Amino acid sequence: MKKIFLLFVILTTIAFSQPITWTEITSNYSLPSGIKVYQGDRATPKLKIFYIDADMNNPDLVIHPYITSPNKLVKDFVPFVGAYAGVNGGFFGGSTSYSAVVYPYEVKAQNVASVTRFSQSYPVIRSFFGMNADKSFHVEWIYHFGNNVENIYKFSEPMPYTNNQQTPLPPPQQSAGTVYSNLLVGIGGAPTLVKNGQVNVTYDQEIMWGSGVGYDNRDPRTAVGYTANNHVILIVADGRQINSEGVGLPELAQIMVDLGCVEAMNLDGGGSTQMAVGNQNVNNPSEQRAVPTILAITHKDSLHIPPTVQFEKIIDTGDPECSLIGGGWFASANPGYWGNTPAQLHPVGNGSAYAEFKPTFPADAMYEVYGWWVASSNRCQDTPFIIKHKNGTDTIRVNQVQNGSMWKLIGTFNFSQDTSQKILISDAGTIGTYVVADAIRIISYDPATPVENEKEITPTEFVLYQNYPNPFNPVTKIRFVIPNEVRNLKDFSSQAPRNDDVLVTLRVYDVLGNEVARLVNDHKPAGNYEVEFNGSNLSSGIYLYQLNSGAFNQIKKMILLK
Repeated sequence: MKKIFLLFVILTTIAFSQPITWTEITSNYSLPSGIKVYQGDRATPKLKIFYIDADMNNPDLVIHPYITSPNKLVKDFVPFVGAYAGVNGGFFGGSTSYSAVVYPYEVKAQNVASVTRFSQSYPVIRSFFGMNADKSFHVEWIYHFGNNVENIYKFSEPMPYTNNQQTPLPPPQQSAGTVYSNLLVGIGGAPTLVKNGQVNVTYDQEIMWGSGVGYDNRDPRTAVGYTANNHVILIVADGRQINSEGVGLPELAQIMVDLGCVEAMNLDGGGSTQMAVGNQNVNNPSEQRAVPTILAITHKDSLHIPPTVQFEKIIDTGDPECSLIGGGWFASANPGYWGNTPAQLHPVGNGSAYAEFKPTFPADAMYEVYGWWVASSNRCQDTPFIIKHKNGTDTIRVNQVQNGSMWKLIGTFNFSQDTSQKILISDAGTIGTYVVADAIRIISYDPATPVENEKEITPTEFVLYQNYPNPFNPVTKIRFVIPNEVRNLKDFSSQAPRNDDVLVTLRVYDVLGNEVARLVNDHKPAGNYEVEFNGSNLSSGIYLYQLNSGAFNQIKKMILLK
C-alpha cells in the first residue's frame, strides 16, 4: 500500500511539473554530421538537462565504451580517446568498474555478480546497453558466466527481488538465459528505465536499494537509450544546484520515452554526471569527479575491427615463383622455416646473388609484403629486401638476427599486373655473416583483388590459407593444399585406401580450446581443397582452425562477426 501511495505521489508530481523547453545548441560545438546537442530548461521544479542525439544510420558513427586508469574527468577522457562526445559510464569504486565494459571480442570489466545487503551476498542480474555487430541496439539484463564475450548471457527479466528483501535468491543458471551472440560493444549500468517504449524502472529487481542510488529523489542523473529509428540518446540532468534540482528515476524514464526511446538504462549519477563534447563540458557537473569509464560517440574506425583479407599469396623458396640467383646458396640446418622447404642461406656479398620472388598480382592495388626467416646470431642485421613495385624500387633493410619464424611486415606497396614487378632478397648486407631467404607473404584488403585461384598450381607443400571472407557472418571458406610429395613426412600407406592418399583433419576450436566443428577427417589425395564453415549456431568472437596431416600442423585465426 505504501508503494502504491508513493507511486501516486511521484506521478502527481510529474503531472504538475512544467514542461521542459528544449533548445538545440549543436552550433556551440564542432561536431560531424549526425550528432546534435540539446539543452532543456524548466522553471518548476528547477531543472537543467542536456542530451546528445547521435544518428546511428550515419555509417561513420558508432558508440564505444572506454575504460582507463587512472580515472579521468569526462572532458579530459573524451579527447584522450579521440571521441567526438561522451558521458560518464557505470558504477565504480576507486578505479574499479562495477559495471560491464565490452570492447570488440574483449570484456574489459564485468557487471557485479552479487551485492552485499544485510551482511549477506545477493546474486544479481543487472542492465547492459549494447551495440550489436549490425549497429542495432538493445538494453538487456545480463550475467557473466566467464571472462569472455561468449560467456555473457542475457535474461528476459531481472531477478524477482522486492525492496529490502531479507533473503538472497540463488544465483542465475545458464540454462535460464541465452548467449548474447551478436554483441560488439557495450556498457553496464542499472536499473533499466524503459522497455518496449514504456517506463519500466527495475530498481528493486536490480537491488539498487541500499546502494546510495535513490529511486525518486531529485539528483544528478545520466542515462542512455535508443529510438526506433536507430538514434542513440545520451542524457545528463544537473542536480544538487540552485538552478537545477535534478530528477528521480521514474521522471528520467518518462523523459527518455518523451524523446522517443524504446529502451533506456540508467548510468552512474550524482557527482559522476558529466557530458562533454571534445574537451568542453556541456553540463555543469555538481563536482569534479574523475571516472574510470565513459560511453562515447566516435568514428567507426575506433572499433579496430580487422579488415577483410581479399587476396593472400605465400611463396616459399621451393615454389616455382621463386628463383635463387647466383651460386653459394645452401639450406639452413636450423628449424623454424616456413612450409617444407628449409630456409636458404648465402654469405654476405655484393648483391650479385639474390632470391627472386615473382608473384602474380591480380589487380592494381595496395599490397602488404611480409617476410619469414630463420633467425640466428650469425644472420645479417641489414638484409636488403628490394621491392620493385608500380611506383619504383624501394630497399628495406631488416635485422634477421631478430623476429625469426614469424611473419614480419616489410612494408605496403602499390603493385600492378606488370610482370616486371617482383621482390628480391639480396646478399648485399654489411653487418653479419649470412642473409636468409625463406618465404614471403603478400596480402591485400582491396576488393578489386579477388582471392587467388590456386587450382592450376601444382601443389608442392602443405598450405593452409586464411579463411575468406574474414571477418565473416555466418559462412566462410577455408582453403588448403595437400602436396604431391608427402611420403617424406609420414608413411600413411597402412591407413590409406590408396597409396597416394593421406589422412587429413581440419577442425575448428573456440578460444577455450573446445572443438566446435570437424570439417575434414578423411584420407585425401594431393590437390587443392576448399571447405565451407557455417557459424550460424555460434556466438560472435575469435575462432581457431587447425589443419593436421602427419608432421604438418598449422593453426590460423578467424573472426565471426554477427
